[in-house]
Amino acid sequence: MASWWDLRPFFRFQSVRTRFQDLSSRRMGISAVTGAHFSSINFPLIDTKNEEEFRTREVQLGSHTVSSHGYAVARTHKHDWLILLLLVLIVISLYIIHPFHRFVGKDMMTDLKYPLKSNTVPAWAIPIYAILLPIVIFLGVYIRRRDVYDLHHAVLGLLFSVLITAVFTEAIKNAVGRPRPDFFWRCFPDGKDVYDKWGDVICHGDQKVIKEGYKSFPSGHTSGSFSGLGFLSLYLSGKIKAFDRKGHVAKLCIVFLPLLVASLVGISRVDDYWHHWQDVFAGGLLGLTVATFCYLQFFPPPYHSEGWGPYAYFRMLEESRGMTQVPSVQNSGQAQLAEAQAESQEEQGFHGCMGLTLSRDHNAALNDFESGRG
Repeated sequence: MASWWDLRPFFRFQSVRTRFQDLSSRRMGISAVTGAHFSSINFPLIDTKNEEEFRTREVQLGSHTVSSHGYAVARTHKHDWLILLLLVLIVISLYIIHPFHRFVGKDMMTDLKYPLKSNTVPAWAIPIYAILLPIVIFLGVYIRRRDVYDLHHAVLGLLFSVLITAVFTEAIKNAVGRPRPDFFWRCFPDGKDVYDKWGDVICHGDQKVIKEGYKSFPSGHTSGSFSGLGFLSLYLSGKIKAFDRKGHVAKLCIVFLPLLVASLVGISRVDDYWHHWQDVFAGGLLGLTVATFCYLQFFPPPYHSEGWGPYAYFRMLEESRGMTQVPSVQNSGQAQLAEAQAESQEEQGFHGCMGLTLSRDHNAALNDFESGRG
């Protein structure tokens, strides 16, 4: 039996109050970490409504390479690759068929007697600077960042841009059948023009040369150049963050360089008398438009804060964060809560002689004890 001077119950009460305060602070800490709140029965409820979409940065680069994820990424887009093969077959078919032979009268030959010259930019050079050159740059970015999503989607988007543009170009060429500026010398290589009773030309030149003479609109060189180099320009503007609002105008020189090359190719087509200026303008507009659509299919706009990476990369980060970070945070919070509850149960057992129990609202229990109702 304790004497009246025995102060141990007082110190025990202070110890209980300290433990209650420690438990409350632990709960506040858990809430701050997990974003959870506690019900009256002391179980954490994860509030999913308050989860905000995190802003992804350049993290986890190097963990998704061609060797580790290349096959899986390509398999996910197997139908896209099959469509590419179909586009190749369509382009070949459109190139083989003959274009529409538009009526060409004698009075129209005034604008079609430009000399027949060779190409300043040969046709075989287009795949080199419009496809291979961008792919080399994509590989350079991949070597630095080790992101197979970026490499795969850049190559896939580029090929789609070039092939879709080629389909549009060849289809329109065959449908329009506009004669080239040098059509007279294609049709009459000896300079002797012949016309039928309706006044239309009767060509006696090489059939392949005549066939190409009816395919002026739009310019294939120009559309192909802008589809490949235009895609590269968009890609570079996103990678170097040209539109980050920091005023680095020098970045625009890198962005405009591929477009300058494509423009010079288009100008060469007019200088060689293979195209009218309208053909070049339409070809450039067509190629750049298709390139923009294809780029935005895989990448955010270059002016976007996440314009430096493909959509698939950020989607992968969100999925990996959802599978790894959230469970680990929940487990950490549960472990801390279990430890706090164990301590509170220990206090309940140790101070049972005092009639103290952990109620659902520990603040109410403390108030009752202090007022003498406990």
